[in-house]
Amino acid sequence: MAGARVVCLLGATGTGKTEAAIALAAAFDGEVVNVDSRQVYAGIPIITAQPTPDELARCPHHLYGDTPLDKTVAAGDFAVRARAAAAAIHARGRLPLFVGGTGLYFRAILGGLAPIPAIAPDVRAAVLADWERLGPAAMHAKLAALDPAYAARIAPADRQRVTRALEVSQATGRAFSDWHKQGDPDAPDYDVVKIGLSLPLEELIPRLAQRIEAMVAAEAVAEVARALARYPADAPGLTGIGGPEIAAHLAGVRNLKETKEAWLSNTRAYAKRQATWFRKEPAVLWLAPGDHQGIRDAVGRHFARQGA
Repeated sequence: MAGARVVCLLGATGTGKTEAAIALAAAFDGEVVNVDSRQVYAGIPIITAQPTPDELARCPHHLYGDTPLDKTVAAGDFAVRARAAAAAIHARGRLPLFVGGTGLYFRAILGGLAPIPAIAPDVRAAVLADWERLGPAAMHAKLAALDPAYAARIAPADRQRVTRALEVSQATGRAFSDWHKQGDPDAPDYDVVKIGLSLPLEELIPRLAQRIEAMVAAEAVAEVARALARYPADAPGLTGIGGPEIAAHLAGVRNLKETKEAWLSNTRAYAKRQATWFRKEPAVLWLAPGDHQGIRDAVGRHFARQGA
């Protein structure tokens, strides 16, 4: 017998997932559950492209902007929260829609990531001290030697992910990517349909550039300045794309034009990594951004095949 129904709506940044999710929620009496590692953070809704207040009002949304910027969010811990949100949505007789661009979080939620033991504070502190002493390039190279598969998926400057993978490797004696392969025996038995939104990179780049311009117009620089008044620049929530670029601008390292250029370049590289990850995911139906009717039809067909 099929398990509880869920929809996964995934894709690279800038592919219109928020708009598509709201349309899907309206069609299937759904509620949106965030699956984006940056949109969990509070205080930076602009640079993380969180749903706007108007979008949030159009259907229930969960796990957006509720985590302090100085807190590291492990995929396994996030999966527990996301599964709990889905269970509560099911209990209300509604359809959970997992929406976002963080492939590792999707994998953890759906049971493809084994629960990782808690890491001792001294191990974590030692890895963070090494990051400060050796710098991003050396730490990423260290990770590449231990776990080349995972290192290839993340940017060298991604402090949160690089240090997390290194601390897990040191504490458990196993590469971080090995934990991904084992699977979670306690994962819910979901009846899941996966919809991916995709655009050729040459079409996606202008959308990303336009979005960065809109973020700047919406006071993204002031948003980061407010966050930096409370937290250090290397706080986990400020290390995602947009944070370091604007922090450098505020420090006088780059002018605004150079900042937007660096922001776009890094966003483009991130979108390529996301696309590479998701293309390896099984059973994803790929559709074009904006094809809301196609998305609705695909979800309806899937659940019709599983029985009313």
